Amino acid sequence: MSRWRDIKKGKIEQNPKKDKKIQKEPSFCDSTLTNRMKAFITDSFMVMMPLMYLVSYIVIGSLEEFSQNKLMGWLYILIPHFAITVSFWYFKAQTPGLKAYELSIVNSTTGGKPSVFALINRYIFTTISMMLILPLFVPYLNKEKKTLQDIVSSTCIKNTSNETL
Repeated sequence: MSRWRDIKKGKIEQNPKKDKKIQKEPSFCDSTLTNRMKAFITDSFMVMMPLMYLVSYIVIGSLEEFSQNKLMGWLYILIPHFAITVSFWYFKAQTPGLKAYELSIVNSTTGGKPSVFALINRYIFTTISMMLILPLFVPYLNKEKKTLQDIVSSTCIKNTSNETL
């Protein structure tokens, strides 16, 4: 028989290179930007606002004194915020905002628990992104919708709503 008849009968493939599709590795980062933004805003009100109030009125004394010592005031706010946020990420893989929207932080290559170093990197670059504003547009420039802190720390936000407990 000829090759054409073998192909027609399905005994051999016509062109195996064209027929095989390149399979991408499964992505662990399946959360939407809107859910991540909502979780961030929720965390701002649930973690940052109480710290700001405590530092402004109890530790420093008043808003006038806070405005005179802004550097010390922000250090008093950011150091506990860093410890609280990284602790939530490390022990639970979620902050209260991430939990509210059924999201969690995972290692973007393995899908497992990220290292403490990666979480510290993530916090630092999140803070830098918030201060500089321009890095906030990074997710709109790459097709995976990863933020600067996702890229630098090799972590990402995963949607946990479709997982069974």
